[in-house]
Amino acid sequence: MNYPTFKNAYPVVLMPIFLLILAGCQSTYYRTMEKFGYHKRDILVNRVTEARDSQEEAKEQFKSALDEFSSVVNIEGGSLKEKYTRLNAEYEKSNKKALLVSDRIASVENVAKALFDEWEAELSQYTNDRLRQNSQGKLTETKKQYGQLIDAMKRAEKKIDPVLLAFRDQVLYLKHNLNAQAIASLRGELVVIEEDVASLIREMEVSIDEADLFIRSMTEITLN
Repeated sequence: MNYPTFKNAYPVVLMPIFLLILAGCQSTYYRTMEKFGYHKRDILVNRVTEARDSQEEAKEQFKSALDEFSSVVNIEGGSLKEKYTRLNAEYEKSNKKALLVSDRIASVENVAKALFDEWEAELSQYTNDRLRQNSQGKLTETKKQYGQLIDAMKRAEKKIDPVLLAFRDQVLYLKHNLNAQAIASLRGELVVIEEDVASLIREMEVSIDEADLFIRSMTEITLN
């Protein structure tokens, strides 16, 4: 008997189940943290801090990668293989930092959604109209500030890929063309990469500033 194969359908069928399990795990995590006195608001502030720090680290790494690339193409002499090895190492480190940035942003989005859903749902539990309106006002303001934050983070994140791809192109080209002509060819790309990295760093600095503002605003809400 020939049994049907579900090779192609397998991921599609399991995806809703996976998402339900993931949502359940997150809910369990939040409940457990609350038992220890850490509410979603606290977790959000912590994750925004981690996301900010990851962008700061990525910013410094991309600066380092640009410096290395500039050194490779502008300094005469030296082993071409060694130059390739150094440039590839910087690319690999940059790629890891980029993945961490994306992971941190996703974790911010997850807890923010959980926090805002809970906050919205609990508004209906108030019997005091003044307190409910006050809480609604704080929710609206917090969502506005969060929107500015996540937009800035996403803009910075989008700037990463073009820079990474450009670095990867240079590394691949050098890998298969270990000669002086290859170095000369890469030299012509330096200005474009410098502009892309400068643009990325500007967006990251805006995102980092937005994160600092959001963290301060959440602290003020807690104190009030």
